[in-house]
Amino acid sequence: MDTTEAVGWGWSMQDAPERPVHRSWTRRLLGLGFWAAAAALVVGFLGFLGFVYSLDRFEQPPETRADGIAVMTGGAQRIGDAIDLLAKGYAKRLLISGVNERTSRDQIADLNPGQRRLFECCVDLDYRARNTIGNAIETRRWAEKNSFDTIIVVTSNYHMPRTLVELDHALPNLQKIPYPVAATIDPHDWWHNPAVARVVFTEYLKFLAVWVRTRFEGDPERSSVAHIISGGSPIKKQLVAEPVWR
Repeated sequence: MDTTEAVGWGWSMQDAPERPVHRSWTRRLLGLGFWAAAAALVVGFLGFLGFVYSLDRFEQPPETRADGIAVMTGGAQRIGDAIDLLAKGYAKRLLISGVNERTSRDQIADLNPGQRRLFECCVDLDYRARNTIGNAIETRRWAEKNSFDTIIVVTSNYHMPRTLVELDHALPNLQKIPYPVAATIDPHDWWHNPAVARVVFTEYLKFLAVWVRTRFEGDPERSSVAHIISGGSPIKKQLVAEPVWR
């Protein structure tokens, strides 16, 4: 019996076409990819905010004295602040790590004329470190050579988190007392100052990369990743027989 004639509708029902299975899976994967990317952006942005607002905006004297002070070159006021700490008796020796090979001891001393006597007795210069990894390696050699148990770490506020990760990786048993130099930028200005935003965001990405790298590598001096990042080696090799610090 014809269903159309019995009901009197004048048209017949047809089965709906089945949706291709591969198209359904494609849409699901695209949806998952979208939400995963959105979640990653949210987590990354929250991490960035946590990083920015953890940075010190003002300089404060160290809470305690230490055996030595290690300052990383690369930012204004770092060396001056480190020498002031040495002059105030916060430590007995100072390492300036990553000095340009064309910069002499006298040139650095001339920038701090009131503390020239300290350069003659208590300041060591490292000409070998190429980057923050190299700073950590040279600081380790210097601390071990002097049998130090504690050091004050001086670098810019935005550079301090990455520096401490590198130092903790190279020197896990040494106590580090951070002294972040806040004279260069105010990290809280990132939201209305593009230059500050660029600096802190770039440093945040570097910090994440260093944190991940140090979770999986051993000694940074033997790390293939550290060598790649440094374009060959995190420290310059000595070509002549001379002391590392002079």
